[in-house]
Amino acid sequence: MDFVKSLSIAASGLRAQAGRMRVLSENIANADSTAPAPGQDPYRRRVPTFRSELDRTLDARTVAMGPVRTDTSDFRVKNEPGHPMADAAGNVRYPNVNSLIEMTDMREAQRSYEANVNVIGATRRMIQRTLDILRA
Repeated sequence: MDFVKSLSIAASGLRAQAGRMRVLSENIANADSTAPAPGQDPYRRRVPTFRSELDRTLDARTVAMGPVRTDTSDFRVKNEPGHPMADAAGNVRYPNVNSLIEMTDMREAQRSYEANVNVIGATRRMIQRTLDILRA
């Protein structure tokens, strides 16, 4: 039964990190976008969160994506008078996304994902060895 618990916990980690990477990818894709029309707000950075869940059938704690929140920090402003989305002062508002931070978070999510894959692989090998011992 402990093998099933470890597989379930690692699988929940995979799902959570995959969701995190989707949100981070969206942030990176929109880092240099502008508002759809003059006077409107550009894309606002989204921040993934996690929550702990109890799997009652396995009596184990797992992780899941929590609500995706929006970052309320200020937009980046550049003075570009010729830009179609510039205001009367010639300023254009860009998303509050810092690509360096997003790429760093993406790397961390990727490593967490890989760690969960390694747990699943190790558990599979232990199950296989247990079966080999029982057959002998």
